[in-house]
Amino acid sequence: MAQKKKAPDAETPVTPADEAVQETPETAAPDETAQKLAALEEELAAAKEAHIRTLAEYDNYRKRSTKEKEASYGDAKAAALKELLPVLDNFERAFSVEDTDVESFKKGMEMIYTSLIETLKKLGVEAFGEAGDPFDPNIHNGVMHVEDDTLGENVIAAVFSKGYRIGERILRPAMVQVAN
Repeated sequence: MAQKKKAPDAETPVTPADEAVQETPETAAPDETAQKLAALEEELAAAKEAHIRTLAEYDNYRKRSTKEKEASYGDAKAAALKELLPVLDNFERAFSVEDTDVESFKKGMEMIYTSLIETLKKLGVEAFGEAGDPFDPNIHNGVMHVEDDTLGENVIAAVFSKGYRIGERILRPAMVQVAN
């Protein structure tokens, strides 16, 4: 309970301890304490609301970035396949011709092959694995071994299927025969 202060009379001196009692929160007016409490509660509510909004914004960001990532995969896949459709059209045209000789058919297939290679280059695909290249087990799949004195050690003697990569990513290792 708050003590009722006596008014200092002329005979009673005021000490520094009496002044400290006058300034303590316990002796402060109840309205002032209630105002401070209300201000602190408002500040806490504002901080909670800001925290909740930040959490909601982060959740929305996470959902949006997941959707964008999924969409970009589909878009990239569609763009790559769109580049291959003209090659497919050329195959259909070649097979639809009824009367053709072997030379014309062969020339048409070579044109389609060249078109496919150019399309893959546009997509960033690079072929690797040639006879005479040094064997690298990281990018070549050695399926056969041959002893050949004309070739050096760990050299590709024959290529059964070329390897393909995009940048540093290997799409398929080259299937090769290794010498010595």
